[in-house]
Amino acid sequence: MEDERPDPLTIGRLAHRTGIPVRTLRFWSDEGAVPPVARSASGYRLYDAGSVARVELVRTLRELGLGLDAVCRVLSGRTTVAEVADAHVAALDAQIRSLKVSRAVLSTVSKRGSTAEETALMNRLARLSAAERGQIIEEFKEEVFGGLDIDPRLRDRMRTFSVELPDDPTSEQVDAWIDLAELVRDPGFRARMRTMLELSTPVPGRGRPPGASIWWARQVVGTVAAARERGIAAEGPAAGEVLSQLFGNDDRAAVLLCLEAGIEAGAERYRRLVARVRGQYASADATEELEWLARALRAAVRT
Repeated sequence: MEDERPDPLTIGRLAHRTGIPVRTLRFWSDEGAVPPVARSASGYRLYDAGSVARVELVRTLRELGLGLDAVCRVLSGRTTVAEVADAHVAALDAQIRSLKVSRAVLSTVSKRGSTAEETALMNRLARLSAAERGQIIEEFKEEVFGGLDIDPRLRDRMRTFSVELPDDPTSEQVDAWIDLAELVRDPGFRARMRTMLELSTPVPGRGRPPGASIWWARQVVGTVAAARERGIAAEGPAAGEVLSQLFGNDDRAAVLLCLEAGIEAGAERYRRLVARVRGQYASADATEELEWLARALRAAVRT
């Protein structure tokens, strides 16, 4: 019976059948991904129809980003496509996270017009490990909150307080983390925050300090926002009723001292950066409400 097997393919004919350049096929062959099925009398590589299918598989896996070593492991049966794909997904996820960080840094550089030195610093801050980021926050907490004689419940809240950048942050979160890391590492900011807390933190066995509710109760901002919506002027007589509602008979000068310490410290900016890092983008900017409150308190102190 006449042999019906198809003629073997030279590497040139295999290249023509598959659309893969001869140079690439030779490299794949040398690496064991597409080994020849035979050799001609002159030593040339020969392939068959199965080689065509093998080339298609190699091309598919390479287009998906798998390295040639991984492709060879799949083809040799040492691993499965699913196992390699799983590992590759993890690698791609890591690469995507890295690219997001790079994009966020470059976006921040573009907005700020940063120098080369500032760019290098932002890049280092953005690429810190979770442990390194946590250490920055812990050092800030120790310097700002450490040693304060405060209510035990508040102390517990401060002890567990953390600012964690998620494993897959958005550009906005990375940008906020850069700003926050720069802020909490600033000795001047730490000192101003410490002063604010000393003036506004409840102390065990004593009454609440005048103005403490400004920084520990968000309803203060809500009350002021409602007053502003009603058109109440900060220097007008109706503002006095708002102050009485918020602070009762507390010494207005003491309340103002606490408020101005927080404004000078940048406490609202710090609060908003923390919210952005955590992905809480609905957290409203209360700067205008705090400034209205400061004007109202100054007017009350003058009268």
